[in-house]
Amino acid sequence: MSESKRILIIEDNAANRKLIGGHLQRSGYAVQEAEDADKGIARALAEPFDLIVMDIQLPGTDGLTATRLLRANAKTARIPILAVTAHAMRGDEGRILAAGCDGYVAKPIAYKEFLATVATLLAVGQAATE
Repeated sequence: MSESKRILIIEDNAANRKLIGGHLQRSGYAVQEAEDADKGIARALAEPFDLIVMDIQLPGTDGLTATRLLRANAKTARIPILAVTAHAMRGDEGRILAAGCDGYVAKPIAYKEFLATVATLLAVGQAATE
């Protein structure tokens, strides 16, 4: 079932894109990547995705602004967004979820937890579109 799930990774760090993408691909997901928010938003508007993995600290347009822009567009408003960030201080998770992200994983990523969160958000996203 996961083979058909398409995930967009918006992450400026190439090593992080490779690590996250590798774990997702080994789990059977189809992965696309964007190295900044503007390219990620354009790709999300051009292609259908089941989940977006969003770095919060991006150059130029940051991940929270990108999330708000995706939420404001009818075409991308219902795609679950998983924040992946080094922001792990008290209050950061609440602020990130309040900005429109559906899930939160702190870096460095614990991959079993990350993949479990991905599976949960994909199930919630699928139920929301049915």
